[in-house]
Amino acid sequence: MNVQFVDLKAQYLSIRDEILEAIQAVMGSTAFAGGPFVEQFEKEFAEFCRSPYAIGVGSGTEALWLALKTLGIGEGDEVITVPNTFIATAEAISFCGATPVFVDVDDKTYTMDPEKLEDYLKIRRGKTGSPNRLKAVVPVHLYGQMADMDPIMEIARAYDLFVVEDACQAHWAEYKGRRAGSIGDAGCFSFYPGKNIGAYGEAGAIITKDPVMTERIRTLRDHGQTARYYHETIGWNARMDGLQGAVLSVKLRHIYNWNNARIKNARFYDELLSDVSGALTPKKGHDRTHVFHIYAILVQNRDALIAWLKKRDIHCAIHYPVPVHLQAAYGFLDLGKGAFPVSEKCAQEVMSLPMFAELTENQMRGVVDGIKEFTQKKQGS
Repeated sequence: MNVQFVDLKAQYLSIRDEILEAIQAVMGSTAFAGGPFVEQFEKEFAEFCRSPYAIGVGSGTEALWLALKTLGIGEGDEVITVPNTFIATAEAISFCGATPVFVDVDDKTYTMDPEKLEDYLKIRRGKTGSPNRLKAVVPVHLYGQMADMDPIMEIARAYDLFVVEDACQAHWAEYKGRRAGSIGDAGCFSFYPGKNIGAYGEAGAIITKDPVMTERIRTLRDHGQTARYYHETIGWNARMDGLQGAVLSVKLRHIYNWNNARIKNARFYDELLSDVSGALTPKKGHDRTHVFHIYAILVQNRDALIAWLKKRDIHCAIHYPVPVHLQAAYGFLDLGKGAFPVSEKCAQEVMSLPMFAELTENQMRGVVDGIKEFTQKKQGS
């Protein structure tokens, strides 16, 4: 049985006619860089996120960077996030000239632990003689589940910190009825092709309730222009392509069905894995809607299991094998092993099973049968 980790072709074939029509509309109008198709998607995505404003940009990394930059994060500042994330979260902080500071994740949801955040801030407040450079918190909504936002927001406000939600894996995820990205000062999304809403290339977006912040980001993403060839500030080329805007508008019409299919698939995996010893299935906060961008399980002998499944043409993945604080790129922070034990455990034991809307029950049975065979072999050896 062949089971891909993500099958983008199956999704494309299901909406092929709509996609080709949208692309032809862009080609016919030649609105390739920004323009009406991006503007239409921004309007639709803002409504989808229950936010007044959405700004399309070139990638999720640019979304994080521009959101932080617009909030005034700069040279010498510090921004708190988690090490259990893709490196783009930290890169965006670094490209503002700031330094990422880490707190560990909760051992059930693998998202930012509010208690650890508060403990860290209490320690920092208790230190005297050094300037307070902490300016923001970036909780990461990992694998399709939002972080515990109410206490995070309460703690951040108590310490006068901005909150930028890294919602790059959480399109349509909810926390107490509120959509991902809509709670903090800004929410940032990636539309990398494999995401729940994926572009046919690179794209991202920022949502916010602040009209001033919205206009500032729009200026920065377009070389700092307020009018053509009039540059108010030093900006960057971070516009969304018209083709991506058109494709994303098509996909947005299908996201509810696709996410519901992912949720259904996750429940089926839960059922199949319920009697598999040593496979810890995802834990969902009782007040959250998990949209399962990733279906991540915690297992021992992970690398051997992945190799075992690959031989059977079943393709899994690891998110993420090295936590950010142990990456060579952040070696200058001098944070060694043991600094963040939950994130480090995730790096060693989390594996991601195939997950996409078109995944069949037969394919999922094949995945879990392979896991059971491996487990039984290990127990018998």
